[in-house]
Amino acid sequence: MGPTSTSPSAQRSRGRPRKLAVPEAVATALRLVDEDGLDSLTMRRLAAALDVQVGTLYRHFATKQTLLAAMAEEMLAGCAGPLPDGLTWREQITELAGRLRMALLRHRDGARVYAGTHSVGPNTLSYTDTLVGVLRETCLSPEAATRTALTIVHFIVGHTLEEQAAQALAESELPATLALLHAALDPGTYPNLAAAEATLTSTDFVGHFAHGLNLIIKGLAGD
Repeated sequence: MGPTSTSPSAQRSRGRPRKLAVPEAVATALRLVDEDGLDSLTMRRLAAALDVQVGTLYRHFATKQTLLAAMAEEMLAGCAGPLPDGLTWREQITELAGRLRMALLRHRDGARVYAGTHSVGPNTLSYTDTLVGVLRETCLSPEAATRTALTIVHFIVGHTLEEQAAQALAESELPATLALLHAALDPGTYPNLAAAEATLTSTDFVGHFAHGLNLIIKGLAGD
């Protein structure tokens, strides 16, 4: 019989374990979420995809929440890049808000990954610091600017959660859902909602987002 070959993983099982790079783990976790959604992501599945032991993962990420924070940090790469010259403070806020929204939309369940995380990485902190800086230019105190920045971020995340949840509906489910809503909107019982049914059932999330953000900006301007 000729010599038998063994797989790299089998060889590692008898020798030193495979070294794991954190960026590789985060990128793989995001890929798994993009493929099958956040609910499918477990530390065991990620370890299998990386061909490492689960314990190796836990040496880098103490909990799954720690992993999610690292994923959120990676998603925000580039969000705090230089703003175009000549923008008004309103336009700067709109630009920064749009960047975060698109960063979350770029990944399946991106808003769910981001929600509740508290990354202290440079992408997250630089983005928030830039947003607070723009708001301070409107004569807000550091405290008020920070609270306002949190309000804007919470709006973005909440809106994107709804947008991605709607996108996750199967095409066959959406017409049935809208039909149920249409049947429930009796003009005699819910006259205000019935009068705006087209808006209520609209999937124009870009328009919905712009309207909500504009309300916040108008409040800042005192319009």
